[in-house]
Amino acid sequence: MAEKISCGYINCICHRSSPTCILFALLVVVACLYHTINWASLPQLSDVKEMKGPRIPNASANATFFFLLLLLIITSPSFHQCLARTESSHPPPTPSGRHDSPSLPPVAPAVPPSTSSSTTFSVLRHGAVGDGATDDTKAFADAWTAACAAGAVTVEVPAGYVFAVGPVVFTGDSCKPNMVFEVDGTILAHTGSTAWRSGDVGQWLEFKNVTGLTVQGTGTVDGQGSHWWRQSGRSEDDDDDDIDDAPTELDTNRAGTSNNPTAVRVFQGANVTVTGITIRNSPQFHITFDTCRAVEVRGVNISSPGDSPNTDGIHLTGSGGVSVHHATIACGDDCISIQDGCSDVFIDSVGCGPGHGISIGGLGKGGTTAVVSNVTVQNVTLTRTTTGVRIKTWQGGSGSVKDVRFSGVQVSAVKKPIVIDQYYCDHTTCANQTSAVAVAGVSYREVAGTFTERPVYLACSDAKPCTGIHLADIRLAPAKDGGDDDLHGPFCWKAHGDVVQPVAPPVDCLMTGPP
Repeated sequence: MAEKISCGYINCICHRSSPTCILFALLVVVACLYHTINWASLPQLSDVKEMKGPRIPNASANATFFFLLLLLIITSPSFHQCLARTESSHPPPTPSGRHDSPSLPPVAPAVPPSTSSSTTFSVLRHGAVGDGATDDTKAFADAWTAACAAGAVTVEVPAGYVFAVGPVVFTGDSCKPNMVFEVDGTILAHTGSTAWRSGDVGQWLEFKNVTGLTVQGTGTVDGQGSHWWRQSGRSEDDDDDDIDDAPTELDTNRAGTSNNPTAVRVFQGANVTVTGITIRNSPQFHITFDTCRAVEVRGVNISSPGDSPNTDGIHLTGSGGVSVHHATIACGDDCISIQDGCSDVFIDSVGCGPGHGISIGGLGKGGTTAVVSNVTVQNVTLTRTTTGVRIKTWQGGSGSVKDVRFSGVQVSAVKKPIVIDQYYCDHTTCANQTSAVAVAGVSYREVAGTFTERPVYLACSDAKPCTGIHLADIRLAPAKDGGDDDLHGPFCWKAHGDVVQPVAPPVDCLMTGPP
């Protein structure tokens, strides 16, 4: 019996190449040899009859040895691991006395399990088809409504689908805070939707009164803007701040309206985050933040052709506490446009081009009052844009632009890298007016690269001269392919401030001291 236990234990423990295994194997081998030798020394059966008494040599020693060996084996950790492995390889029998066959992994259903749980609502589960042709507008609206009613966290636009969607408003009036709109698939503007024909559609996808909104994902929002854009007659210098001033030639049978909508609008939002998504080919502005507080835009990609009309990348109006960083923007107008009522705006690590640069304004149109303050633009790259960093105001307006900082600006083949224009006009002619939006406390530091027309353009108002203009470490040179005939030197009018060298080319026209 002891021999069977010992030799069987060798087979078990020798699956483990450890010092414990080797030691026990040696002990078991010695025990087996000792046991065999002692039994071999017993008398043959024919000799037993001649013996006067039993003769089992060293019986007491054998018993003691095997008892200690058995005790040592049973109390060792390797023995218990052996038993555990043996039990796992031989599951207990079923009530019928047979072992169950190995279980197979579950087969995934043809349609993903419903994500309309307490945390995620998929538009697919609310009727969306995602074939790029079927109108999925109602499914999107229903998914949002159901998510809000359930206090859900996420509305999901899943990857691998193209959803044709008409104009829709996602309102937060009945939603709990911190809704997530996850875009991993493609949302396509449904140009055949009859909703466009209402004549009063200013935006395509609108998020209204949502607190804690997050729009995120790796997907794409495609506005199919070519159905609205006019095909000719637009100069790359045009700034269409008001779409009413820029009539559009379009296929009315498909788009159904000449009112170019903004692709994504966030209205009256607070604690808003937009990250990761791509927005392309918007009929008008790509994304607008209107009357919002605490906004972060990061890692987004925005693109449309350089000649697409009025297609601002990111348009800010009436919003405060806005951060835009690590974004790539190519469009037909301002890459980032900062309008009236904006304050505490921080822009960092943004690539722009083609487009019209990063602009504050136009402000004061139609005699209105406009105020913009505390704007920082840093570590930006502008490539083949019409302007670099710009402030533009209309004649006849009022208000102020103050505390603006531009630094770490890299330009490449930009027409006018540094611009303040208090005579801004997007028409052929504009009437001269006396009043103006005041511009004060604007600094330009570490602006470097190449220009194709004029390095510095500071055209300030006679009635409201620019004050506190600071230029430091400016290094601008003509682009090699810019053409010498179009090159001009720095221009200043009623601009007051100071210069800290190096500044190249020299900006001798900037006046020192107060006006």
